[in-house]
Amino acid sequence: MLEVSNLEVVYNDVVAVLRGLSLRVPDGQIVALLGSNGAGKTTTLRAISGILPVHDGEITKGSITWNGERLNGRDPSEIVRMGITQVLEGRRIFAEMTVDENLMIGAHTVKNRSAIGDAHDRVMDMFPVLAKRQKHTAGYLSGGEQQMLAIGRALMSTPKLLILDEPSLGLAPLLVQQIRDIIVDINKQGTAVLLIEQNATMALSVADHGYIMETGKIVMDNDAEKLRKDEDVQEFYLGLRGESRKSFREVKHYKRRKRWLS
Repeated sequence: MLEVSNLEVVYNDVVAVLRGLSLRVPDGQIVALLGSNGAGKTTTLRAISGILPVHDGEITKGSITWNGERLNGRDPSEIVRMGITQVLEGRRIFAEMTVDENLMIGAHTVKNRSAIGDAHDRVMDMFPVLAKRQKHTAGYLSGGEQQMLAIGRALMSTPKLLILDEPSLGLAPLLVQQIRDIIVDINKQGTAVLLIEQNATMALSVADHGYIMETGKIVMDNDAEKLRKDEDVQEFYLGLRGESRKSFREVKHYKRRKRWLS
């Protein structure tokens, strides 16, 4: 289990982005983390993956544990070896390299050649389109194929937890459905998933549990199905009710105000 407890993160010793954030990802489950731009979702992932220092960020309070072991201060490659892998927003493939070369880079922390071969076979089975393009230059793949390659590269280290940052970003609806099905398939094979998405409909359709972030804090969490049925979530994130508002907090304030006036 991944557990984030009372986490605070500051950039450049000045800007506080996370303010007491807590969440959990149980073994074998899909957990969705929702929020608008600037809510702190990506910062949360950077903290878990150990790449905050690259962005001049620092954990100033709180803890991150993985199966009881503290992750704070660990090197990113060590975190990958412990079983946590992240697919960054924007795919971040190596465009000049081939599909296979990209995949092999994803296995750089794995020393067992047999395990690398098994992981490669798994990725080829999961993504038949990549199997047909193993020697193709990755930069010439379509957007959807590049996203599949980014996920496949992450799976090469056989993670126990896969962190996905906006995997549906910029994809056509049909491709979003394919990515959704891939996430479900990965989870069925025993990998827990922490899914960061602005596409709340897609995220909550696959998740077991969901968290909603605003300004560095969790403002709501519940079973994914209950979140989908919540009127405030429907109005602000799913666009199913009423006029749009600037923030989830504003929705809650508006609801309270209506009750007071009545």
